[in-house]
Amino acid sequence: MSTDVGTRRTHRLDPGSRRAASAGRRAGRGSLTHPARTGLLLVTPAVLFVGVFVLVPLAFAVVISLTNWPLIGTVKFSGLKNYTAIASDAAFAKSVLYTLLYTVIVTGPILVLGYALAVLVRRKRRGATLLRTVFFLPFVVGLSTLSFVTVLEAQPDSGAINIVLRKLGITDGTTAWLVDGPLATGLICVLVIWGVSGLTMMLLMAGMQAIPREFYESSELDGATWWQQEREITIPVLRRTIAMCVIISVVGSLLAFTQFYILTRGGPGTDTTTVVQYIYNRAFVQLQLGAATALSIVLVIVVGLVTAAQFWLLREKD
Repeated sequence: MSTDVGTRRTHRLDPGSRRAASAGRRAGRGSLTHPARTGLLLVTPAVLFVGVFVLVPLAFAVVISLTNWPLIGTVKFSGLKNYTAIASDAAFAKSVLYTLLYTVIVTGPILVLGYALAVLVRRKRRGATLLRTVFFLPFVVGLSTLSFVTVLEAQPDSGAINIVLRKLGITDGTTAWLVDGPLATGLICVLVIWGVSGLTMMLLMAGMQAIPREFYESSELDGATWWQQEREITIPVLRRTIAMCVIISVVGSLLAFTQFYILTRGGPGTDTTTVVQYIYNRAFVQLQLGAATALSIVLVIVVGLVTAAQFWLLREKD
């Protein structure tokens, strides 16, 4: 009896609190600005975009990789046959080794040249803006345009490359750059280093300009040289930016296609055939879409693992 009376008394003494709580619950259920609902509305477009343009095509690619899809003809289910055949594909193994060699050749020079250019233009001095534009312009123009220009300039007798080398007395001016495997590889590597270093320069320059000037002034008072400042201040602070530049360069090299397709078509023979070029040939030249898709999925997995390994190796340690 006393308990019931106490309960009724409590309710009579606090009616405003009950009304406020009830109104709050109704507002929470009906408000469009409720945090959970707002967050859901904000992420829905991104989720739909990823689902439609990434997950659905990826699932369809997995299905294609399990079939004998001739692009023109009858589709037959083949299971894991396309994947097991990769281990015995000598041409694919050769393209993988060539792609790794190309990646090793260009990654270091791109980083070193990009860093040197960033050091040159990071300060606000006369002509710095013009130099930034000139150095970054090849990346803006793109490898496709640069590759078409290189095709013209690498022609024997008439190309600017041979004309300049002949005047310098280095060659006789009749070198056929694009029909020799090592020469074509060297020319493509020079083209890519020149064309991509501008991006690395811009990324590193942005990081360098964010470093407080007081760091360098304090080191100058302590008698530090320019190289000591770079080694002890700039490079450690830019560790994450440098790691990002390396990852971009490595992934771009592993997926290289445009410059090789335009300049050599993978030739002479298969001497300059990269992994992506080989997959392209299997799909659209040999019309083996199922096998090519299986190779593509393997390539995606390998690139993902390589990227994750680079993030782990280049992570900032405490």
